[in-house]
Amino acid sequence: MPSWMLHHLQHTGVNDFNAWGARNVIVLLGAGTVRPEGRDAVAEANMFAYGRIVESARLYQQCRHSGGDCKIEISGGDPRGLGLSEAVVYRRVLVDLAIPQADVIMEPSSMNTLQNAQFSQPLLRAYRPDRIVLVSSATHLCRAELYFRHFGIDATPVRADWLTATWSILPQSYNFTLADVALHEYLGMARYRLYQWMGSNVKATAPGAV
Repeated sequence: MPSWMLHHLQHTGVNDFNAWGARNVIVLLGAGTVRPEGRDAVAEANMFAYGRIVESARLYQQCRHSGGDCKIEISGGDPRGLGLSEAVVYRRVLVDLAIPQADVIMEPSSMNTLQNAQFSQPLLRAYRPDRIVLVSSATHLCRAELYFRHFGIDATPVRADWLTATWSILPQSYNFTLADVALHEYLGMARYRLYQWMGSNVKATAPGAV
């Protein structure tokens, strides 16, 4: 069952994007933060976030080599209330990976994927890119792309990872975890479509408006 769920969910996207323009934005979607134990501990990127961060940094370097202007927009607030937004935490890692802080656009307020798209829209409009690349996990890209299209953002999806279930006669906790991840995404897309039918979603923006 987990294999079937992942097969019908994971977005292959592209993993070697090279169609850069004169003005480019790589949108890095938040995947969460953690605060380790310890009195002086502060929030840091969780294990699910590092693939997205590294892929965004790789794409940035590739973009710079193309000769275009390149920015990374980090979209993510502090939904767990750990004291620092995902945007702030991830920027620290990107700077450690030699990404100039001046080339990082911050969106530190969103609490979910819909808000990632909604709050990114004005930032992208202000920069006026001719290429937008959307970086997230393969399991998350379908839902993320759905929301970004809702707000008129035409982005090329790039996956930062890929999940594969483990075959076993006996139940595996890892496979249950994958099923939970997949179910979360399916329910999120179903809720979006239900709310759209009910007219409860935030008003959509014309396609290609950003």
